[in-house]
Amino acid sequence: MKTRRRASIRGLTLLEAMVSIGVLALIGSLIYGAFDGMSRSRKGITGMNDRYHQGRAAIQRMSREIQAAFVSKHGDYTNSSTMISQQVRKTGFIGQDEGTFDRLDFTSFAHRRLARDAHESDQCEIGYFGARNDAGTMDLVRREDKYLDMEPQKGGVVNVLVEDVQSFDIQYFDATISEWVDTWDTTQVTGQPWRLPQQVLITLVLNGGPGGKPIVLRSRVSPAMQLALDFAN
Repeated sequence: MKTRRRASIRGLTLLEAMVSIGVLALIGSLIYGAFDGMSRSRKGITGMNDRYHQGRAAIQRMSREIQAAFVSKHGDYTNSSTMISQQVRKTGFIGQDEGTFDRLDFTSFAHRRLARDAHESDQCEIGYFGARNDAGTMDLVRREDKYLDMEPQKGGVVNVLVEDVQSFDIQYFDATISEWVDTWDTTQVTGQPWRLPQQVLITLVLNGGPGGKPIVLRSRVSPAMQLALDFAN
């Protein structure tokens, strides 16, 4: 009787313990792998959503600001040799074809005053262009000068609009010839003096899309005022 009782309460052998530990380790690794895969998938989806959000926000902002673009003959004495010295500001809409990253500088009624009693109006100079960052990739940046001056393509504060951009292309629809053109310049007689394009086509291509493919975003914008303001008429 004593021998049987001792046999019935015998513990696990070393081999059985090793097998049990191995099974538990396998189950643990499978559970960890499942959770790790879910975590990486979640991060990937979140990053993808962030990229789409950045691109859409940039397109929406550019569309809103281009819709408010304007040029004005008031106070512009470019064609008057006797009055040019009295000119203090200059408006314009200047689009340059620069290959992969185009550039657009213009005057707009899109400025937002963020401080109470600030000596600012809704008029401003805005520019979009590509700039290389510290990592060596290209960003789409936005320039804003809250005061109009004689250089609508310079000055102001530059901030990043979208990071890691593959290309930025702008085309302009010229209603007088019913064609899309790659450049626009309201400040030159050889360009499109005193008139804005009927439509502006923005194409923004971001890196980091699904499966490593680029994200392509497009928008067509119609400036609200396509002819120059002229308070004399």
